[in-house]
Amino acid sequence: MRLIVGGTDTDVGKTVVSALLVQGLAASYWKPVQSGLADGSDSQWVQERLSLPPGRILNESYRLQAPVSPHWAAEQDEVVIDPQRLSLPPGHGPLVVETAGGVMTPLGRDWLQIDQIRRWGLPLVLVARSGLGTLNHTLLTLEALRHRSIPVLGLVLNGPLHPDNPRTLAELGGVPVLAQLPRLEPLSAAALQRQWLESDLPKTLRP
Repeated sequence: MRLIVGGTDTDVGKTVVSALLVQGLAASYWKPVQSGLADGSDSQWVQERLSLPPGRILNESYRLQAPVSPHWAAEQDEVVIDPQRLSLPPGHGPLVVETAGGVMTPLGRDWLQIDQIRRWGLPLVLVARSGLGTLNHTLLTLEALRHRSIPVLGLVLNGPLHPDNPRTLAELGGVPVLAQLPRLEPLSAAALQRQWLESDLPKTLRP
């Protein structure tokens, strides 16, 4: 299966969810636009966390230095993010594509991440926080995706388990909550595998 991991905001846990899906689906990983390199890249983190062979980590199309929105990071590096360079890699094996920032994050002054998601034409798993504020952010994001006819497979909520938000999001958002990920200590391949097996991801994403 080829799918996109998008988020309601930055730092909502997209890379952790991407690692979960890469491991569960035995997929390759691609982060086409990486902003911020001082602490290493998300590709390096996924590869090291899962001990993946290099062939399952695809090279980024853009590696931008500053840990800011991609459009501004590109401007600081004096490059322009060209949608043509963001075409999906060839092949038919499982692939997880992790986006940069939230769904509406600008890739350029006239090109949003959601425009690129629509161009890719793949279904999306939406990552959101579990706690206060997630209802507004997540429902707005789902509305934007629905407006552009982008298929959403479901939600993954990161953070402390909440007694009501999953139900409210499923009811008002019209999509299932596929997994709830508490903080994992340690955040290891084994811990991710346990979460995969305890979630609804296998039956939803595997034929």
